[in-house]
Amino acid sequence: MIIDTQITPDENVMNFFPPKALIKSGKAEFVDTKSLRKSPLAEHIFDIGGIVSVFITSEMLSVTKSSDATWDVIKPQVMAEIMDYLSTGEEVLPDDNENSDVVAQIKGLINARIRPAVKQDGGDIVFCDFKDGVVWVEMQGSCKGCPYAMVTLKEGVEKILKTYISEVREVRNIGSLEE
Repeated sequence: MIIDTQITPDENVMNFFPPKALIKSGKAEFVDTKSLRKSPLAEHIFDIGGIVSVFITSEMLSVTKSSDATWDVIKPQVMAEIMDYLSTGEEVLPDDNENSDVVAQIKGLINARIRPAVKQDGGDIVFCDFKDGVVWVEMQGSCKGCPYAMVTLKEGVEKILKTYISEVREVRNIGSLEE
């Protein structure tokens, strides 16, 4: 598999052009750990070290390295990660279209019925992801460290979401409560 590369006017940025599309359409940029959760490929590239950002379109992947890192070390590793993902057939940026209606329902219920109640106690709850029947949320504010947060999560949030949305099997907090 041949992956063409292109040095840009910025010596810390290199573009990689794989033989087939990495994503179907649009673009995605990854600059921090929160955004990395959306793309296993971007996460693996960041794991190489010395990476500042990854930008993906259907035609290319652009990597920005830190000024103290060298392309001699990073370039072959990025190419290897791209080849691995293309050979496995795994989605570089998993397509959430099949879940878009369910996600909209989840967000709607959280915003309309759950957040107002949680906010009354000085906390907040934010939708993060929905995958394989599991809704991932982040408990914030006073709810983050509250000893009753798990009860609220399981007996309140999970019960409401499972009652109204059949695709929901479980609700989990991305924070330290369930690690």
